[in-house]
Amino acid sequence: MAKANRWGLQDCGPVNWRQTVERAEKREFVTELNEVFKASGSVVVAHYAGVTVAQMNDFRSKMRAAGGTVKVAKNRLAKIALQGTESEGIVDLFKGQTLIAYSVDPITAPKVVMEFAKTNDKVVVLGGAMGSTTLTADAVKSLATLPSLDELRAKLLGMIQTPATRIASVVAAPASQLARVFAAYAKKDEAA
Repeated sequence: MAKANRWGLQDCGPVNWRQTVERAEKREFVTELNEVFKASGSVVVAHYAGVTVAQMNDFRSKMRAAGGTVKVAKNRLAKIALQGTESEGIVDLFKGQTLIAYSVDPITAPKVVMEFAKTNDKVVVLGGAMGSTTLTADAVKSLATLPSLDELRAKLLGMIQTPATRIASVVAAPASQLARVFAAYAKKDEAA
């Protein structure tokens, strides 16, 4: 018969509760990271050895403000999460202390990572992925120089609106010319 402890609970044998909880958390994390790899417009992988906690918090807040996210994940879990995604080609980048920066907008994550790496030499971009396209470190740098989707949309909207304002001025021009002609005739009649 099992012996009851001081709380009245029976000892059911050697069950490692902590290990069970850790495994469940890891499974949940891998599932969440798998969804991130599937849904992100771009993913950037970088080394961060030597970055202080304050610098990392600053980096995370800059990324969050831009619409992206920075995560530090165990390489083994990240490699498992990559399985079955388009970004599976970046599995070899996960060596050493790595972080993952990602965003829905394909330009945001590379841009923020490269801006942060300029001020902090401890962050070294290894590469990344944009859908099924594997990016080298140089490709990530090139991607960071492009305008974001919001900037492109604003430019496109401006280009579309410019002809519309020109059309409106051309259409309004004959009416204003007619008004001037009528005004000239009215002045001529008054003078006569």
